Amino acid sequence: MKAFFRGMTGRVFLVLMLGIIASAALTQYLAVNERQRTLQRYRDYFALERAEQIISTAVVVLPESRNQYLRVASMGAIKLEVLNDLSGINPEMSEFGATLANRLGKEYTLQSLLDRPDACERPTPAYTAFSVFGAGTGTWRGTCESLAVTMPDGQHLKLSILPPRQPAPTGKNEYAAFVPFLLSIAVLAYLVARMTMGPLNKLADAAKNLGNDINHAPIDLSGATEIRTASAAFNAMQARIRQHIAQRTEMLAAITHDLQTPLTRMRLRLEKVQDPELQGKLLEDLSAMQQMVKEGLDLARSMDTTEVMQRVDLDALLDSVCADAADAGQEVELKGRAAMDLMGRPLDIRRCLVNLIDNAVKYGQRAHVTVEREAGASRVRIRDEGPGIPAGQLAQVFEPFYRLETSRNRSSGGTGLGLTIARNIAEQHGASLSLANHASGGLEATLVFPEFYAGK
Repeated sequence: MKAFFRGMTGRVFLVLMLGIIASAALTQYLAVNERQRTLQRYRDYFALERAEQIISTAVVVLPESRNQYLRVASMGAIKLEVLNDLSGINPEMSEFGATLANRLGKEYTLQSLLDRPDACERPTPAYTAFSVFGAGTGTWRGTCESLAVTMPDGQHLKLSILPPRQPAPTGKNEYAAFVPFLLSIAVLAYLVARMTMGPLNKLADAAKNLGNDINHAPIDLSGATEIRTASAAFNAMQARIRQHIAQRTEMLAAITHDLQTPLTRMRLRLEKVQDPELQGKLLEDLSAMQQMVKEGLDLARSMDTTEVMQRVDLDALLDSVCADAADAGQEVELKGRAAMDLMGRPLDIRRCLVNLIDNAVKYGQRAHVTVEREAGASRVRIRDEGPGIPAGQLAQVFEPFYRLETSRNRSSGGTGLGLTIARNIAEQHGASLSLANHASGGLEATLVFPEFYAGK
């Protein structure tokens, strides 16, 4: 769940969900408040009509029967009773009282009382902003007061306007509709997030695959206009990159291949040189040139991704590479097993491992190869017993033709392409290659391959 909300799909889903809920809550708040005001206006109008009716009727009732009439007429929220004390008169007349006095006429005298009914302060049924699908409780904000009414015959009555009565229980859960409401919002937000982020996820996967395989199939043009435009631009970019790499690879391969013929002729002609010392120096330089041409061709091949990706047994490949190195007289020690398969190009992976082992043997006399499996990946460490590399040059040695030694002697400086080729191959397989000086001495190259297939 945490990973879902860390992704763009989860964030879009969360923003849509919160936005819709906030909009629904605001709409409900406005609707509830408007409904509350409408109910209050209707209640005040009803109270005005009811008060005028019972007061007008009380006039025609005989004085000896008036008390009985008042008990019968005061059974609702409008109560009319005899008032014996006029001491609590409010000098300011309320709006409701003024309206009622105007409707009754000058025969009646109405005055507001300071003493409000106790029911005005008690919680009453009310629609609030927090009760989204039903009524809650709150203090009644409509008309709730007491008025002193002087009848035409001089009798003083007390008119009390009370809040509405408590409605009868219905047994219905007022929040029952809230659950499907939230579920529908969640489904809608999830579908919108998937519809929005699906094409972007495909574009991200295509960018990731582009780093591993430049010849990966182009993206299907689907989705919204903007997504199709971005996908078409990505496909065009991939095609241009593939074209540039192919042109560079072909050019480099052609140069290195064409150099082989004149270099071979030069070697044949050097055999006729009479001075042995001069002949040896020239042959040595020619050998260095031929080695440069060979490694240049290897560099061109390391950027070529036309070889078919297939399942590779890493342990079997390491055994074969180390055995070939031992047969060639190199001191190589192999420890551990990865017990996992890779998806890659076997010849390229072999070239990468051979370059790293050759580099360790050339500069450190011996290569200690350790392989292990951890966290869904295989980690291959190749350590030598040499002097290591200065910390400031650990990154520079991956640059083409960069050498720590100025000599081009094969036994010392080399051409500076071995690590470049190894890194190119590693990156094409989604792997990482890094160098570090080992604590016990020597340089250690660490090659980490991601796990494409489960271990055996």
